[in-house]
Amino acid sequence: MENEVTKNFIENIIDEDNEANTYGKRVHTRFPPEPNGYLHIGHAKSICLNFGIAQKYGGITNLRFDDTNPSKENVEYVNSIKKDVEWLGFTWDDRCFYTSNYFDQLYAYAVKLITCGKAYVDDLTGDQIKEYRGTFNEPGKESPYRNRTVEENLALFQEMKDGKYADGEKVLRAKIDMASPNINMRDPVIYRILHATHHRTGDTWCIYPMYDFAHPVSDAIERITHSICTLEFEDHRPLYNWCLEEWDDPEGQVPRQIEFARLNVTNLIMSKRKLRVLVEKGIVSGWDDPRMPTIAGIRRRGYTPESIRDFCERIGVAKADSTIDISLLEYCIRQDLKLKAPRLMTVIDPIKVVITNYPDGQSEQCLADNNQENEAMGTRMMTFSKNIYIERNDFMEQPVKKFFRLAPDKEVRLKYAYIIKCEEVIKDSDGNIVELHCTYDPESKSGSGANANRKVKGTLHWVNAADAVDVETRVYDYLLQTDDGEAADSKDFLSQINPHSLDVYHSKAEACLAEYAVGDKFQFLRQGYFVIDPDTTPDHMVVNRIVGLRDTWAKMQKKK
Repeated sequence: MENEVTKNFIENIIDEDNEANTYGKRVHTRFPPEPNGYLHIGHAKSICLNFGIAQKYGGITNLRFDDTNPSKENVEYVNSIKKDVEWLGFTWDDRCFYTSNYFDQLYAYAVKLITCGKAYVDDLTGDQIKEYRGTFNEPGKESPYRNRTVEENLALFQEMKDGKYADGEKVLRAKIDMASPNINMRDPVIYRILHATHHRTGDTWCIYPMYDFAHPVSDAIERITHSICTLEFEDHRPLYNWCLEEWDDPEGQVPRQIEFARLNVTNLIMSKRKLRVLVEKGIVSGWDDPRMPTIAGIRRRGYTPESIRDFCERIGVAKADSTIDISLLEYCIRQDLKLKAPRLMTVIDPIKVVITNYPDGQSEQCLADNNQENEAMGTRMMTFSKNIYIERNDFMEQPVKKFFRLAPDKEVRLKYAYIIKCEEVIKDSDGNIVELHCTYDPESKSGSGANANRKVKGTLHWVNAADAVDVETRVYDYLLQTDDGEAADSKDFLSQINPHSLDVYHSKAEACLAEYAVGDKFQFLRQGYFVIDPDTTPDHMVVNRIVGLRDTWAKMQKKK
């Protein structure tokens, strides 16, 4: 059928489960972040996928914090994650859970595995366990402690819980197969000793479950149907299933793990560990620095939740890892803002222009469109007078070929206003250009003058000097100089940091910008899309460039 929508492979799996009545036609997903840092745009894909699929099937989604490593977790990260999920437009209602909610149940289930002969306490050190595990080409060898009796293991595990042993002195391991071709199945550690204060349970526990054990059991406790995770967990799926072999579900149902390709984007660092390094070394101002690919960072940068959801929808759901060009992400924000954002004039790097034949003390109003692509946004009035500002790079004293902007003895049109001609260049004692003296054609005003339709090759944006708003403009570029994915993954990724990822300008904006508030977004004509930053105060306005106007993605699609 013409209107039939192609489903992704996860939806096909859910359809099969519903047809077989595997879960009583329930669809219950979860988003399980670790509260050890801020989420990045890769997590946005997972959020949109888990919540989106549940919504599509009339199901529900849990927000569950995997808080099993108290040495790296804190409440700040918990709160930031909640804010990110809500900002993206999703809600968990009353289903916000923590793995720490289930510490008693996880411990009890571990005891059950010991009782069944499926887990044992091991005294090997971490390095010894790694050595005993073997390689991809050689099987592992059994720990000398592997065949302890059930009674001994139960007693030792209780002593671990009671705090008798130091960190690393003992662990609880699953008893599976040291010769398994899947290294994850070679008696993995499922509990370790960690004397650290937990942000929710305090010092109640000194043993904590490992992710590969806590995650499937938590899924089962919450009666999740489809546990959707990224592709690196594909080799862990046999362990996920093994962990639930002894689980007693009231309806005989256990969750199903499904893996999808993680999101990789050119020019972005998609590792929470490396993002933490940027924060701790002061390379960025914090987790919400607009150069960061964190959801907090892209929110402050000025991206909208609609644009991020659109981006996630466009890239789709795949089984194989790939890297998405950042130009698609930029295309999505342009598409979202092009009909929403008012189009104002701001001169980023200003140079003063004196119109010598314009009457002293006189001013007039020029009618300007708020958005030429959306007539419903109406018009505004701009003030024009003798002194204005234009962009410094819109003037060239010795113009190159095809430079159609302002130059000595050349004419340009000021948008919504007059045609001007450069007559004189004023320089300081060091030879720097500080001011331009121009004349204007009084009959050339846009929309009214006798020469309103007179053609000149260049049209410039400008602002009136008398009522211009002073603005600190932060122009952001990519944090990484290269779009090579290997650069972001390399150990020396810090050597790839772009020294011009942030350039700051003291700019001049048209007067109406002062009427707007933090978070408001605009297109500054010929410059790009911008947002008013939270650093703004009543006496100091700060704007961030969200994205430039050059649409690389659209051009790439036309070439195909």
